[in-house]
Amino acid sequence: MPTTTALTTLPGEEAAGRLAAALERLDPAPVGVGVFEIEDGSGRWEVGAYFTEAPDDIALALLAAAHGATPFAVSDLPDIDWVAHVRRALHPVEAGRFFLYGSHDAGRVPPGRVGLLIEATVAFGTGHHGTTAGCLIAFDRLLSQGAAPARVADVGCGTGVLALAAAATLPDAAIVASDIDAVAVEVTLANAAVNGLEGRLTVVEAAGFGHPALAEGRPFDLIFANILKGPLIALAPALAARLAPGGRAILSGLLVTQAEDVLAAYAAEGLRLAARDDLGDWATLTLERG
Repeated sequence: MPTTTALTTLPGEEAAGRLAAALERLDPAPVGVGVFEIEDGSGRWEVGAYFTEAPDDIALALLAAAHGATPFAVSDLPDIDWVAHVRRALHPVEAGRFFLYGSHDAGRVPPGRVGLLIEATVAFGTGHHGTTAGCLIAFDRLLSQGAAPARVADVGCGTGVLALAAAATLPDAAIVASDIDAVAVEVTLANAAVNGLEGRLTVVEAAGFGHPALAEGRPFDLIFANILKGPLIALAPALAARLAPGGRAILSGLLVTQAEDVLAAYAAEGLRLAARDDLGDWATLTLERG
C-alpha cells in the first residue's frame, strides 16, 4: 500500500505536540504521526504524518500557518518493506566485549564475545547508533574495572539492548527496563526471549521512574538512560535520588555540544563525571555518586 509523508519543522516541543494532535484530527486521518527533536541545538522539532490516502494539501497549509511551522513537504514513499530492507543493510556492531547482530549474521559471533541478537524493528535501538554503542563501551569498561552492580535500571530502553547486555553479563543482578512506548516494552521482552534471557529482567511501561518497579526498593547501583538532552536534564533529580552511594549512571542520547549542559544538571545533584566517550557527534557520560 503506497504511503504519503508530510513533514514540517517548528520551534518548541509544546508547539510540535499541538500540531501533531491537530494532524490526527484531519480527514483523511494519518495512519501515524511522529514528533522528534532535531538534535542540532536549534530548538526546532520535526513533525511528520503518514497517510495511506492522499492528504488535503489545503488543510496541511492552514495547519502549518496556524502553528508557526514551515510549509509541509509532501512526498510519496515507495512500497518497500523498510524493516526487512534495514535488516539486510545492517552489519554487526562490536562495542567492547559485546557483539550485536541480526539473524542474517547468526553464527558469526567471535569466540569470547557476548553476542546479542537484536533485529531492526519498529522500536528504536539496534546498537548501530553512536549513543547505544557508546553506552555499551562505557559499560564494558566498568565490567573490566571489576564493577558488579547488583541492581540495574535501563530507563528509556527502546529495544532493550542495554538491559540485555546487563542481563548477559551480570547473572546475579536484578534488572528493570522501562520505556514510555508500549511497543518498546513488547520488543524488549521478545529480544530477551530470543537471547535466552527471558525472566532475567523486569520490563515495564513508564515515564522516567514513574513505576513501582523503579520507584520502590533500594537504590540502583547502575542506571542507563539513553534518551535525549531535555529528558535527561529533567530526569536528573529523580535519577540521582535513585542512585546508590558509589553507584554509576551511564547517560547518552546527546550531542557532544550538549554534554556540558547535562553534566551541569547532574553535578547540581551531587554526581561527578567519571568518564566520557565521544563517538562522532554523540557523547556518552559515565557519572558516579560519591
